[in-house]
Amino acid sequence: MELKLPPHLTPAQFQTALKDFASVVGPGWVLSSDEDRDAYSDVYAPGEAAQWPPSAAISPASVEEVRAIVRLANRYKTPLWPVSRGKNLGYGTAAPRLPGSIVLDLGRMNRILEVDAALGYAVLEPGVGFFDLYEHLQRTKTPLWMSVPGNAWGSVIGNALDHGIGYTPYGLNARNLCGIEAVLPDGDLVRTGLGAMANNKAWHVFPFGYGPTWDLMFSQSNMGIVTKAGVWLMPAPETSLELIWDIPEEGDIGWVIDTLAPLKIAGVVDQSIFIPSWLGKIVLKGQRRDFWDKPGAIPEWRVKELLTQYKLGYWQVALRLYGDEGIVKARADVVKAAMARHLKTPPVENWWRQGDPVNAMDITMGVPSAVPLQMSDWIGGRGAHLGFSPVVPATGAAVTDQLKRSRKIIGDADVDFYASFTIGGRFANNVNMLMYDRDDAAGIAKMRRLFDVLITETAKAGYAEYRTHLGWMDKVNATFDFNDHAMRRLNERVKTALDPNGILAPGKQGVWPAAYRDLSNGGKA
Repeated sequence: MELKLPPHLTPAQFQTALKDFASVVGPGWVLSSDEDRDAYSDVYAPGEAAQWPPSAAISPASVEEVRAIVRLANRYKTPLWPVSRGKNLGYGTAAPRLPGSIVLDLGRMNRILEVDAALGYAVLEPGVGFFDLYEHLQRTKTPLWMSVPGNAWGSVIGNALDHGIGYTPYGLNARNLCGIEAVLPDGDLVRTGLGAMANNKAWHVFPFGYGPTWDLMFSQSNMGIVTKAGVWLMPAPETSLELIWDIPEEGDIGWVIDTLAPLKIAGVVDQSIFIPSWLGKIVLKGQRRDFWDKPGAIPEWRVKELLTQYKLGYWQVALRLYGDEGIVKARADVVKAAMARHLKTPPVENWWRQGDPVNAMDITMGVPSAVPLQMSDWIGGRGAHLGFSPVVPATGAAVTDQLKRSRKIIGDADVDFYASFTIGGRFANNVNMLMYDRDDAAGIAKMRRLFDVLITETAKAGYAEYRTHLGWMDKVNATFDFNDHAMRRLNERVKTALDPNGILAPGKQGVWPAAYRDLSNGGKA
């Protein structure tokens, strides 16, 4: 990838800045060749990866190096784009929102600083990945389980900071963070919560503190660089029971939500309940051409044939219960009775007890996996995907309404409909996967138009995305329009106060410092 300089820097100034950065991290960790820039581009970019080019990358090994880099960035006015591991596939990976930014790659900061088996938490640096932590827990025989996302290549802290969702009772990963250390945009270092007291021994067990609580200021934000955090982990249960139902009809999603959401809210089911549609299962069996080799969306008559052929429901509910066996059985009876009011077919039951082997790819048991990435191969070629993921109330009416809306918009675009819902409690997160071939220019143009329409029409209905690809950050931010975008004004005021030079992730989530606000795109992707 050709060099795109940071805004307002001459080539000579840029080279001088890189030399000073190298004096902090060593010349081997300032990465500025064309190949290096390619490595930090958006590998799933809807269009040319050069839309969001980094100018270089720097990889520090310690919080002291991060602080020194931030101070130099302020001196040279070089914007930084922090990433934990840069694996946020479908959302921009490691590419910066502002072209020419320097990627601050925290992957070398990969120490597991503490694991407390009794109180159920770990203290991690941002470069610790899900596989790293899982292997550590297995190697040390620590009786704790993780909450892992569908794609576990990334960072434990990075996923939580971006509001990722897992599939165990600890599935709201941002809620599991307790006690954050962060470098501010001027290089100052803060610790949140009880960590504001030096050597506090309860920092990672009490989620508040004394006075204002700033932890969530660092999630999905450009207000600081998280250099360590406490993460709560789930005690390994004595037993676990998986219950699986195939739900026959598309319209059944309404009663499924109305049946399971109250059980989730009441604590009968404590897991985040993932409900994928049929296509979420078919993508694991082959590519699109294996099932339908003609252009346009797979027609409904063919979908029905595939459901019959592969013995699938339109939806699948696979929920898991955890705990002592008697409690699990009692909860299972409640869940099965509730589902039986609508579906006579009993569930498939899979018991697990301490000492049994754990399925090597079971994310509901805290095992990291990368298998779901097969969805990116669905179209063929250089497969990629975007996720459109609004949040709606966990009621059958709201979910059905959202399903019909996205179904029509995606159908009108003649694109395969791949939806899922996750019941996280009082809300349901609706992820619509939009899959494409990166070498198909016409297909990409269609996806970009489709994404725009989905954002606009869903906002008209009163719903918003909870995260999005960096190319649509401004557009999604623009949908939060209460009181003439009061939240954006607040974020901009705080951002500009903390970061007057605008060096930290300008444009992230549509929040622009005054120094770069003229480079925002006004909500256009």
